[in-house]
Amino acid sequence: MAGPVGRRDKNTAQSGRGSRIAVAIVIGILFGGIFAFLYPHGFFSSTQASNFQGRRLAKSILQIGSTTCESSERVNMLRSDLADLSSKNDELKKQVRDLTNKLMAAEQKNGNAEKQVVVVGEPQKAGPFGTVKGIRTNPTVLPDDTVNPRLSKILKKIAVKNELIVALANSNVKEMLEVWFTSIKKVGIPNYLVVALDNGIADFCKENDVPFYTRDPDEDIDSIAKSGGNHAVSGLKFRILREFLQLGYGVLLSDVDIVYLQNPFDHIYRDSDVESMSDGHDNMTAYGYNDVSDDPSMGWARYAHTMRIWVYNSGFFYLRPTLPAIELLDRVADRLSHPPPAWDQAVFNEELFFPSHPGYIGLHASKRTMDRYMFMNSKTLFKQVRKDGDLKKLKPVIVHLNYHPDKLPRMKAVMEFYFNGKQDALEPFPDGSDW
Repeated sequence: MAGPVGRRDKNTAQSGRGSRIAVAIVIGILFGGIFAFLYPHGFFSSTQASNFQGRRLAKSILQIGSTTCESSERVNMLRSDLADLSSKNDELKKQVRDLTNKLMAAEQKNGNAEKQVVVVGEPQKAGPFGTVKGIRTNPTVLPDDTVNPRLSKILKKIAVKNELIVALANSNVKEMLEVWFTSIKKVGIPNYLVVALDNGIADFCKENDVPFYTRDPDEDIDSIAKSGGNHAVSGLKFRILREFLQLGYGVLLSDVDIVYLQNPFDHIYRDSDVESMSDGHDNMTAYGYNDVSDDPSMGWARYAHTMRIWVYNSGFFYLRPTLPAIELLDRVADRLSHPPPAWDQAVFNEELFFPSHPGYIGLHASKRTMDRYMFMNSKTLFKQVRKDGDLKKLKPVIVHLNYHPDKLPRMKAVMEFYFNGKQDALEPFPDGSDW
């Protein structure tokens, strides 16, 4: 029968599997005991673990130390870069200041306003009503002694507070020059210089202990300087004065048909690029006025308002050493050196006053008109002052004999009237000239 045999076979198989499991357990216990005896601290000893952890820690420390060194070096590098940048920044600031001075007078040749570059400093907010004032006192140029080292040495000895009177003279005006420097000496003005245009004037200055300067030879200038008349010589000053301004000196340009009665530097404002005496003979003509033009053909619009002022005198003006002042000299000198022939005083005023317009870029120079009674022209003296008891008591700073061709005798009369108190010294002369 099959039933009992099948149960026996099943029991036998189960018994065999149980024996194999028991053997495996015994073997496992046996090997466990052997390993426990041979490796009481296990496969990975604490020393090995310590060494392993030590190596990891040392590596970490080295990395940290390396990072610290790198960070320190980086900080030092950054500090060095910062110092370099700071130094470069200071240099750039200086360059900006220099460029600011240059760009203040720089304008594009094509005259397009959008392309003009003008730097006047940091933008500012406008103040309350009535408190806002525009900039009219331009910065002075940086003195450049390399322009004319010989002249620089002379000016350092003569100038007072970097200012001096300068006159140009050749032998044609020798007698007037003598009255000119005699009046300066009487007043006690120490800072003046004669630009001697020929050897005769240089020798004359030496004989009379008058400071003088002779220019280096220049064919274009020398031909006019040695033989030119009053107006021709007057035109040279715009080229010659440039070096004085480049050297950083304020210059009071003076013709020689002038009598000094006070020190002019006590009466100059120094708030503008140009301060000049006027050819005007009253307040309107000297300082400007509204002149109404009448054109009846226009009906309702027949009246047109115009602004008028009499010209500045190019024989007596003060220039601060600024870029606009130098540009004025350049403009006038350039126009006088090319045809058509022109009078230097007319060109001087056109460059000062004409505004920018299509095809022309005007000069951006600030200007001041001198007090007409202190810096007096000869028309004012002979037509008005000498006839007024109160005005005769005034003592002007200078009298310029610009309106009269008989300059020398009138200069001597002015000396007699103001220095020697001779009250009738001016009476023999007519208001104007006889021709």
